[in-house]
Amino acid sequence: MRRSSEVSRTEERHLAVASATLGPWRAASAVGALGGGVSLALNTITGDFGLSVLAGSLSVALMLFFLVGGAGAVLGGRRGERADHRIRRWATAHPWRVAAVPAGLLVVTDLVMRQILTAEGFFGSLWDGLWRGALVAVVVGVVGSMNRSKR
Repeated sequence: MRRSSEVSRTEERHLAVASATLGPWRAASAVGALGGGVSLALNTITGDFGLSVLAGSLSVALMLFFLVGGAGAVLGGRRGERADHRIRRWATAHPWRVAAVPAGLLVVTDLVMRQILTAEGFFGSLWDGLWRGALVAVVVGVVGSMNRSKR
């Protein structure tokens, strides 16, 4: 028999996704667009251009987008927000589970984008997405853990 304070695995997944949606996604979009634009400009200045360069810049933009949004989700928002405080408390207590959401979304979107825009093989695209997703998960998880230890 389960006590009322215990949460099932399904409920944990729902809470992780709900927590991740509380991130500053508008700011994350701006940072991602800026980072992707800078990456594209630098590659264009060096004389390279093509779909693989565009895919690389989009990959940088996606990584920055999910990194900023995920970190904002585990840090918590401004006090005036109407977000459910229970979800915020759960996110603070479980930063690594919340970090898995933007990391997983990055892996999937990066893989799909690379398969559409480049001639790169599936496993090469998967590897690129996995290491970027791992980087996002580690950074977001560490930020959330440090935030939790502060409180």
